[in-house]
Amino acid sequence: MTAFTRNVTIRGDNIMKSVVIDFSPESAARYRRDYAMVAIDVIRATTTLATGVASGRQCYVASSVKSAFARAARLDHALLAGESGGEMPGGFDITNSPAALALRADIERPMVLLSSTGTQLLTNARGCEAVYVACFRNHRATAEHLARHHARVAVIGAGTKGEFREEDQICCAWIAGRLMSCGYVAENARTRQVVERWQDAPAGHCLISNSVAYLRRTNQLNDLDFVLTHVGDLDTVIELDDDQAVPVDSQPLPRVAVAGA
Repeated sequence: MTAFTRNVTIRGDNIMKSVVIDFSPESAARYRRDYAMVAIDVIRATTTLATGVASGRQCYVASSVKSAFARAARLDHALLAGESGGEMPGGFDITNSPAALALRADIERPMVLLSSTGTQLLTNARGCEAVYVACFRNHRATAEHLARHHARVAVIGAGTKGEFREEDQICCAWIAGRLMSCGYVAENARTRQVVERWQDAPAGHCLISNSVAYLRRTNQLNDLDFVLTHVGDLDTVIELDDDQAVPVDSQPLPRVAVAGA
């Protein structure tokens, strides 16, 4: 699937409230000017981040194994979580798993998360008007916050292997559809098509996704169960502050440095 073409709607001297759906980490560069961006990687990075932030854990994102270890070295007893190319790097504590993270009681440990596409998208989005983290869990709260605070919104799925995966299309459509019901205009035909196809779809319609096939193939169905049983259960709006995912209306949680670092 090719990237979407932007066609901004303008009324007089003022830009109308508008929303665009796109995908892939590379697409973030198109929206650094005048847009609030929403990053979505339902299976699994943004679900993992939302789960961590909602529990009160400090959560950071990294773009590479090297940068993950570098960030962890500046924190006190950091939890390294994630995957690169589908494999958990050596020295990491857990893979990119919201289900595994939800079971951990060590919320005092800051998490550094790495994923093949989700954290790449978040890293690439720096410079946008604002960057939000959304998934099935907090899609409604995120849309309501966007409608109150931003006129131009880009809702971007992480994409995997060049595919706009169904779970991300659904979440993008839920958010963009809610904004359109509040008077936002879809910026292009593709945005309208995604919303029309998926805005009323239940979460379970993502079972046809290659992401789901991967979880089945690798015996990680606990994460699929977690994603499908945690829908709209969080009122937490999450914004990226530099490399830290923080709840909106809260100050960034203190970054605890290792003595002498």
